[in-house]
Amino acid sequence: MGEPEAGSEFANRAAAGAEPMADTQYILPNDIGVSSLDCREAFRLLSPTERLYAHHLSRAAWYGGLAVLLQTSPEAPYIYALLSRLFRAQDPDQLRQHALAEGLTEDEYQAFLVYAAGVYSNMGNYKSFGDTKFVPNLPKEKLERVILGSEAARRHPEEVRGLWQTCGELMFSLEPRLRHLGLGTEGVTTYFSGNCTMEDAKLAQDFLDSQNLSAYNTRLFKEVDREGKARYDVRLASVLCAEPALDSEVTSKLKSYEFRGSHFQVTRGDYAPILQKVVEQLEKAKAYAANSHQEQMLAQYVESFTQGSVEAHKRGSRFWIQDKGPIVESYIGFIESYRDPFGSRGEFEGFVAMVNKAMSAKFERLVGSAEQLLKELPWPSAFEKDKFLTPDFTSLDVLTFAGSGIPAGINIPNYDDLRQTEGFKNVSLGNVLAVAYTTPREKLTFLEEDDKDLYLRWKGPSFDVQVGLHELLGHGSGKLFVQDEKGAFNFDQETVINPETGERIQSWYQSGETWDSKFSNIASSYEECRAESVGLYLCLHPQVLEIFGIEGADAEDVIYVNWLNMVRAGLLALEFYTPEVSSWRQAHMQARFVILRVLLEAGEGLVAVTPTTGSDGRPDARVRLDRSKIRSVGRPALERFLRRLQVLKSTGDVAGGRALYEGYAAVTDAPPECFLTLRDTVLLRKESRKLIVQPNTRLEGSEVQLLEYEASAAGLIRSFSERFPEDGPKLEEVLTQLATADARFWRGPSEATLGQA
Repeated sequence: MGEPEAGSEFANRAAAGAEPMADTQYILPNDIGVSSLDCREAFRLLSPTERLYAHHLSRAAWYGGLAVLLQTSPEAPYIYALLSRLFRAQDPDQLRQHALAEGLTEDEYQAFLVYAAGVYSNMGNYKSFGDTKFVPNLPKEKLERVILGSEAARRHPEEVRGLWQTCGELMFSLEPRLRHLGLGTEGVTTYFSGNCTMEDAKLAQDFLDSQNLSAYNTRLFKEVDREGKARYDVRLASVLCAEPALDSEVTSKLKSYEFRGSHFQVTRGDYAPILQKVVEQLEKAKAYAANSHQEQMLAQYVESFTQGSVEAHKRGSRFWIQDKGPIVESYIGFIESYRDPFGSRGEFEGFVAMVNKAMSAKFERLVGSAEQLLKELPWPSAFEKDKFLTPDFTSLDVLTFAGSGIPAGINIPNYDDLRQTEGFKNVSLGNVLAVAYTTPREKLTFLEEDDKDLYLRWKGPSFDVQVGLHELLGHGSGKLFVQDEKGAFNFDQETVINPETGERIQSWYQSGETWDSKFSNIASSYEECRAESVGLYLCLHPQVLEIFGIEGADAEDVIYVNWLNMVRAGLLALEFYTPEVSSWRQAHMQARFVILRVLLEAGEGLVAVTPTTGSDGRPDARVRLDRSKIRSVGRPALERFLRRLQVLKSTGDVAGGRALYEGYAAVTDAPPECFLTLRDTVLLRKESRKLIVQPNTRLEGSEVQLLEYEASAAGLIRSFSERFPEDGPKLEEVLTQLATADARFWRGPSEATLGQA
């Protein structure tokens, strides 16, 4: 089924209620699930000092999270500023009266609230999970009337009109290139200027590697001079800009370079005023740190964000790893590279959370068994780290998670050199798991009726097990073979044999190369696939389920539901595949589709995906998993696949890794599954991801108060309206100024021109 163009009869149909204004892929439905994060009890148990520490870290995270708007799309900062102006002048209830008076229906106004809540949740107008644009599900001219007749417009007419003129068209546009995040002609990204291609991204990565510079905190801007020569600006995120500073590891890099016939300039100062706010709050948090590890960690983060130094962030991460079992846990910086089309640049995120002691005790028992369980993984010991660095593994109740979305679990830091030699931490976000991944029975798609009750009963416990194994023994396992700058190897070239070829190791990582830089745009998904596969593989080990207090028939049910959930997720993943450009938009979902393909390939009736007709007469499908064959057929298939994934990763064999992974990730209409046809069915029955409402903290005298909000789109909007009480308007001005300063990089003959805000 072709996707309708914006401006077609379908896209412009009046939204009288049930009828969507645009293809449902590109709207958030009025009945979208909204949940509130509950951390009241965990916050109550904090001491006054711990609360102050958590408060200032939360402020730092929320300020830094605004940078994500500048990392998403050219128009996102203006949309955010416009919405914030509107709801500061009139709360959702007050604005509703005005909207109804302007002729909007209740459904249309609710659609606007859902859109606004979506922008705040995703920190932009593209879904953080899937990288798809979403647009307001109401007529543009009606929304324009509401905005230009609002209290905000009455108080600041030129400002509000200017914001609307700048972002109104782009807010609604579903021009093909604007539908998804991507590079060049495949989509929109603000990690790169609009004229950059994948070739530019590869050249820039080679340049960065040659200078031993990380891409994590950079963006790339390209200009072409009159002679047709490309000039690239590699811009580091930092408070400091062009002003002279004390010598640091960064200042010596801030200069011009000639590289392979192109001119590169390394500069800094990206997001400077935003990072200044982050640094101020980190300095305040330092006064309430529980120990010297936390103090030194925060000092290095301040250095990193001030100078633009990834090396300083690594040093901070070292202290963070050493800070075992803190009451208040946090991490902040340019962390995950999922949304960079090339896979190297980090999106800003910051979280603050409190330890859930009961669940953490189970994870600690899993950590205690980790060295033994690592030996069960299907690759030779030479392919495992020389020493298992016992990590922290805690279950946390999130107080604050700023960025474009909230995960269920995290394994960080992402720096390969630290992970191999210093270790890492694992966290499972318990209060996120409790609300974000629950599904009512009537919305459970693609399962047999007799599987649904079992699935609902064991989905939670099985997910706890899978997250634990995925983070600790998935992301925490495996060695990279490296030759350092002195020519020394971290493996024995004479004795280590590749189990896939029976020969000595032929390839490895050179000094300065990382997993992300080498495997670029498949790195994230490939690694998620490896971690998910480890979870499926090791959940079959009886000791694992005993750790979680699950035994006997219950253990068999948990294994079955864990595998069934993965198979179902592989089918659901098709929502995140774009046939027009043959690309995946979400790393985890691509990984789950690959695992489905591996299990289907195993044959012998282990897994079946069958098209059906639903009770509503529309296309449907069913997934079936033969639980009697999980160990006899599924386990050997996963064992072979996992070993290949690890060997190719360890040896840095990019060609072999790409061939394997992209082969399984290919979506075709070949029988028997006919996945492209099934994709239409998945889109027809898709369920939108929930929006999560987070609390605020407020300092009243010397005490920190927790402010909670109702689980609704209006509640989510209120939480953001009250997030920056002292400096909201100033922040919006800063965001639009930063966006306007770079707007020229996304102007082009086929692109909308950004005006001045």
